[in-house]
Amino acid sequence: MTDAPAALFLGQSFEGAAENLLFKRANRHGVVAGATGTGKTVTLQIMAQGFSDAGVPVFCADVKGDLSGISQAGDTAKFGERAGKMGLTLTGKAAPVVFWDLYGQKGHPVRATVSDIGPTLLARMLELNDVQEGVLSVAFHVADKEGLLLLDLEDLRALLAYVGENAQTIGREVGNVSPTSIAAIQRALLQLEQQGGDAFFGEPALRLEDMMRTSLDGRGQVNVLDATRLMNSPRLYAAFLLWLLSELFEQLPEIGDPEKPRLVFFFDEAHLLFNDAPKGLLEKVEQVVRLIRSKGVGVYFVTQNPADIPDTVLAQLGNRVQHALRAYTPAEQKGLRAAAQSFRTNPAFDTAEAIQALGVGEALVSTLDDKGAPTVVAQTRIRPPDSRLGPATEAERAAVMAASPVRGTYDTAVNRESAEEVLKARRAQADRIEAETASAAAEAKAAEKAARSAPAPARERAAPRARASSRQTPMEALTKSVLRTAGSTITRELLRGVLGSLKRR
Repeated sequence: MTDAPAALFLGQSFEGAAENLLFKRANRHGVVAGATGTGKTVTLQIMAQGFSDAGVPVFCADVKGDLSGISQAGDTAKFGERAGKMGLTLTGKAAPVVFWDLYGQKGHPVRATVSDIGPTLLARMLELNDVQEGVLSVAFHVADKEGLLLLDLEDLRALLAYVGENAQTIGREVGNVSPTSIAAIQRALLQLEQQGGDAFFGEPALRLEDMMRTSLDGRGQVNVLDATRLMNSPRLYAAFLLWLLSELFEQLPEIGDPEKPRLVFFFDEAHLLFNDAPKGLLEKVEQVVRLIRSKGVGVYFVTQNPADIPDTVLAQLGNRVQHALRAYTPAEQKGLRAAAQSFRTNPAFDTAEAIQALGVGEALVSTLDDKGAPTVVAQTRIRPPDSRLGPATEAERAAVMAASPVRGTYDTAVNRESAEEVLKARRAQADRIEAETASAAAEAKAAEKAARSAPAPARERAAPRARASSRQTPMEALTKSVLRTAGSTITRELLRGVLGSLKRR
């Protein structure tokens, strides 16, 4: 048996039939579910390498570290007998892998700007309440209005401080801005920074085209995000992957249903995306999942139980691989029934019982047929991988990174002028003007004080005479009258002499 040219060979049913995933239906999304230790990661690895062999780029998160083995050739002798029973010949080859890491330790750094993330996803990362998210949205509005670039967390801190200082003015335009909410956001930013989240924000920002490459032999690039440390910040992990999915949705053009996807996106530990997610965010996820297939992108959620995924999203997932589930509690039994009911019934067995009886490396498989309808569920032995089952060594990882097509592109952070620098310059200018104004006022005050303390003229310093009585004697009145008459006559004569003299000249 050989792989069909238009399909990905997943394994062989218990009845001996090949179970394939049609590439032209792969953009209808899917789910890989199962309890811990049942083989989900191996299935993800097989699917990722199968898409890559067909020329489809892949993005997947490596939560436990063992998915890195896809970058190394597998041991054909170890699984040769199992492959032989399926009529499959293992080639023992590695996939063309590029390692990524938000922290830049086990892969190329992955960065996005604060503006790219936006207030909704950032509020999700920071676990803000509705009021605090509203204040964050106001801050983004102010940044847009004033042309302030938000690239990293320092920019956002500076912006929040600016909004707090101008809360009254801003509040009159867009609503009340509470200092308490600003302080809460600042504390959340500090916590995110302490978790290493500040490494994610900045430039150079990730370019999608660097994740959608094909190698020289035509195989699709497999982008492996190391999430072993990132899982300590589950909100950051979920928000980052949702941002990446949203970027794909916004940037890629419509192409309808292609013969094969342009990119396949695996969202491991998918329940982290939906835990305690607000209604608005769930609606956003549903919208993106529903519409992104027309962009040629297939999204595959990997989780322990399909019940972890909201029904509105689960309804969009046409291709399903269900590994074993255990049901010991009422909640687990409910999840088991929901998983069983999501498949098209096979009269040969009871689906709920079959899910519990599956062994490691076995799964129930139902994919979309040529007409887009789900196939009858089949008990399936999943095929072994061509690449290594297990993690790559540090030396092997370093060798892959050294040969990476994006080596040197993202390794060094860039800090160009943005909100922090602009607001700092504004503050410095305001402080300078304030200082100059204060200095001028101080000089004026000192001059006024000096004028008041200066020695007065002698006529002003003379002792004041005793006030004479305002009553006049008859002789005084007559004397003043004569003097006034004489004075007026003399004045008129002088004026005439002057004017006359001017006229004669």
